[in-house]
Amino acid sequence: MSGYHEDGGQPQQTTQHDAASSRKRTIGIVIVALVAIILAVVGIVQRQAHYMHLAKETQENATPAVQVIYPQPGPSVRTLSLPANIAAWYQAPIYAQVSGYVKMWYKDFGAVVKSGDVLAEIDTPGLDAQYAAAKANLDVAQARYKLAQITARRWKALQGTQAVSQQEVDVQAANAEAQQAQVEAARHDVERFAALEGFKKIVAPFDGIVTSRFADVGDYVNAGRGDVDSHGNATELFSVADVHAMRVFVAVPQDYADIISPRLEADLSIPQYPDRTFKAKFLATATAFNASTRTVTTELTLDNKSGELWPNSYATANFKAPGDPDMLILPEGAIIFRAEGTQVALVDDSNHVHLVGVTVGTNLGTTVQILRGVKKTDRVVNSPSAGLLDGQSVRIVKGTPGYNVAPKKPAPPKPAQKAPAEKADQGTDDTRAMPDDNQPAAEEGGRP
Repeated sequence: MSGYHEDGGQPQQTTQHDAASSRKRTIGIVIVALVAIILAVVGIVQRQAHYMHLAKETQENATPAVQVIYPQPGPSVRTLSLPANIAAWYQAPIYAQVSGYVKMWYKDFGAVVKSGDVLAEIDTPGLDAQYAAAKANLDVAQARYKLAQITARRWKALQGTQAVSQQEVDVQAANAEAQQAQVEAARHDVERFAALEGFKKIVAPFDGIVTSRFADVGDYVNAGRGDVDSHGNATELFSVADVHAMRVFVAVPQDYADIISPRLEADLSIPQYPDRTFKAKFLATATAFNASTRTVTTELTLDNKSGELWPNSYATANFKAPGDPDMLILPEGAIIFRAEGTQVALVDDSNHVHLVGVTVGTNLGTTVQILRGVKKTDRVVNSPSAGLLDGQSVRIVKGTPGYNVAPKKPAPPKPAQKAPAEKADQGTDDTRAMPDDNQPAAEEGGRP
């Protein structure tokens, strides 16, 4: 019995073992199939996501990206730097009034002279001879006049007798008058040559400094033409400048003509004094624009008692004037120049572009004043592309900090202590060049 049971149990164990193996294979196949299905689903989902991302990116790239800015208020203080020329208070080129040769010169470059000081002498032998001849002619004329007077008196004494006729008496009287006229003419001729003799000495016309000397001993000078060189060119003999004060000439553009008034002041920067500024005050203005340059010549003055400023120096005149609180400015890059005129691109609430014509005003350097066409709340495209069209949909991106994003306003400072009365008066004395009825109000948080 025991052997039969052992022989009969072996097939049963084998069948159980085969069933377990079959289940394991089925489970493995199911697992593999599930993994394959999962991988397929994941792949399909990823491809669909990539497709959607690519479609979205393509759509975004098809829409131009723009950066928007807002019109900003203009500067509270306008600054203007213009080239200026410093001239002497008086400056006179001195020419010869007689012809001759330079006998001697007495004042050189930089000499301080007083009015009437002799600068040079001219040797004029020809003029001296003419002067002597004029005086001799005067003596002859006076002698003839005396003789004519004597003759006229003798003929007049015989008037009414049969010795002379009335006509002969009248002729002698008229001859005496003619000789008198000859004396007057000869006297004027002598006076003219005497005046020319005085021009043999070249004198300083006023107190000042000799800024140039073109005369040398032996040079030939011509009357009214100064020093004549070997090429026939004429130059002045001397130049004398009065430098106790200086005149500053500035050509102010038409756009800034409103800053000109009797209260106008300028800080002068001069190359030879880089660490100093000189204060110049208004003197006069031409009140008319140059047709070629559209500038008006404005004259300032400054004291020069120390003599450190020289005539014909170059300077930079720095002006300051209150700004217009209602002024709006935009960067130059936001302006579009097309056949339709000057425009800017505005973005509406639906992110569509509208090209709007504007009127520009003063060019402030990197920014331009906008007179008409935009408001403070308008969104303006900064640096628009040449292909931007009206009505085109755009995509707004963030601006570059420090370039087209307005910095945050600093917190207002704490109120300062009240200044002394003298300083307060100085602070309210606005000497800037603006009309009395257009004084700017103090800025918030600024100095009153």
